[in-house]
Amino acid sequence: MPTPLTILFQDDVLIAIDKPAGMLVHRTKLDAYATRFAMQTLRDQIGERVWPIHRLDKPTSGILVFGRSREAARQLSSIFEERRIEKGYRAVVRGWTDPQDTINYPLKEVLDKTTDRKAQQDKPAQEALTRFTTVAQCEVDAPVGRYDTARYSLVDVQPITGRKNQIRRHFKHIFHPILGDRKFGDRAHNSFFRDTLGVERMLLAAISLSFEHPVTGAALRIEADSGFPSAVSSLFQESKEIQ
Repeated sequence: MPTPLTILFQDDVLIAIDKPAGMLVHRTKLDAYATRFAMQTLRDQIGERVWPIHRLDKPTSGILVFGRSREAARQLSSIFEERRIEKGYRAVVRGWTDPQDTINYPLKEVLDKTTDRKAQQDKPAQEALTRFTTVAQCEVDAPVGRYDTARYSLVDVQPITGRKNQIRRHFKHIFHPILGDRKFGDRAHNSFFRDTLGVERMLLAAISLSFEHPVTGAALRIEADSGFPSAVSSLFQESKEIQ
């Protein structure tokens, strides 16, 4: 029996789950070997069809919202597309980040050879903005890469725009890649977390969504725990929060 998905919020209009890391939102040609998908699993769990509103990368965990009708999905999609929503993420990155900053770096869309064959191939880079605040930092007495010790930062992240892989690409751009990111990360530090801490997942999680309910107009905030392994949390337990 598959493990049920954690439902964070539900009413007659929408339902939000805590998607596990490593689970696709829905079936795709990009991963022909995947066997479990958030949309289909939720449908079977609650016994009704649901419509996806947005996406999370397969290795990212956290809040994922579905409409419970086609019309609800249309209304919710408008909220996301018009940026009438605040998204919050938490991540562990390599190195010590600034206390807070905004990454302003346009991103050129990365097209997939299989699913984006009909898409415009020469699109210019699009505006991309990501804000972050450093929550805590730690230093591990272990040689990783070319340094005698390894430094890491726990950051809260707010993407202002929503480009593909934006958070992952932006932190790579500022030389603070996300731990466990096999595509944009640092192989040596990923290996250290896997071999030393037993952590194989990417340490990026969608932990909050705030928006206006499409029907009632009430302010709605949905929250989730990062879901990071305790071995990761323990790294930052003795470190002081950044002021």
